[in-house]
Amino acid sequence: MNPINNYPQPANRQVEVADILRCHIGDYLKRYNMPPEHYRVVYDILNCRTAYLGGHVEMCDQCGAERILYNSCRNRHCPKCQTITKQRWLSARQAELLPVSYFHNVFTLPHELNPLILCNKPLMLGFLFQAASQTLLDFGKNPKNELGGQLGIIAILHTWTQTLMDHFHLHCLVPGGAIAGNGKEWISSKGEFLFPVKALSKVFRGKFISYLEDAYSKNQLCFPGNTRALGTRQGFRRLIKQLWSKNWVVYTKPPIERPEWVLDYLGRYTHRIAISNHRITDFSDGRVTFTIKNRKRKTTETVTLDAVEFIRRFLLHVLPKRFVRIRHYGFLANRGKKKNIGLCRLLMNLSPDIPEVRDQSVQAIMMAQAGIDILRCPSCKQGMMRKIYEIPEGSGNSSFHILRPVSVTDKDP
Repeated sequence: MNPINNYPQPANRQVEVADILRCHIGDYLKRYNMPPEHYRVVYDILNCRTAYLGGHVEMCDQCGAERILYNSCRNRHCPKCQTITKQRWLSARQAELLPVSYFHNVFTLPHELNPLILCNKPLMLGFLFQAASQTLLDFGKNPKNELGGQLGIIAILHTWTQTLMDHFHLHCLVPGGAIAGNGKEWISSKGEFLFPVKALSKVFRGKFISYLEDAYSKNQLCFPGNTRALGTRQGFRRLIKQLWSKNWVVYTKPPIERPEWVLDYLGRYTHRIAISNHRITDFSDGRVTFTIKNRKRKTTETVTLDAVEFIRRFLLHVLPKRFVRIRHYGFLANRGKKKNIGLCRLLMNLSPDIPEVRDQSVQAIMMAQAGIDILRCPSCKQGMMRKIYEIPEGSGNSSFHILRPVSVTDKDP
């Protein structure tokens, strides 16, 4: 028996984003153009865990049962490829946790900027990181705000609402304290909130608009299509005036009091994508139904979209190639992080040595997170599954035949 051609598919299989793309990406292409980075994402999702990417066949050493496992695409936008990546990232952060409260601030860009952001993602989203992080660092250095030292920041970009519309915002997790300017004292934060949000909002707005005006003066912005009017001097000034007139949303949540809760909290935000497969409840007659959380009513509801509109919204959130969506600043910046965390621990009268974190296997992660031994035979529950042969890449047909050829040689980081 050839397991590649005879691998059974469960009758009640969860509907996936890949199913929707497979059925309707052709309809989407009749209405919209796709840039190369979108092709890369569609290509990977369509072929993820199929024979085209290769894999291997395993056999139970007790009952002889066989199963096939296909390789994952590992694209950061793929709904099926985030769990292991997330757990490994969180495990690496475990050793960096400090025994302090952690504060969560959210910086949101006004929706008036959305059309311009979609045409200038690397630059505009870079400004979001820059403005939010510099605002927090400046407040941390100011002795009037009780700290007067260097903060540490983990910043995570999200670009969506529950209904998959564009909504650009940055989640910033900040340890509750700072390293004093002389490097000889740890200054602990006090109170339920790190800084006043109204003051943060005004400074954040000012910094972002300053970066935007500077980019315009240097002709670094693109104004295609429906943004062309914004590219005129009059149109750009009108936009800037509108941005100054708005109260920019900066939201703060109560601190996370126990460090052991921080990783669970971080896990809600890191490596998330616009929609996960389990939220899709129905796909029929060219329409997609998925669940959303109504935060005002505190209820779970459903939304139904035309399949082409669903694909359009999903692809809104594809990030530029090599764009880093999780960044670290202050004493948590990648450069000097280990030394700075050691200093923080020393100033707290703890050992400056940071515990070494070993990279976990997929088997260990699945056992820890789901209590599932992926090597245990699912048939007899006694034997262990052993690899008996490899399935070479390209063994099956690629689903990419429905798209025009483009260069897809580079993997998305």
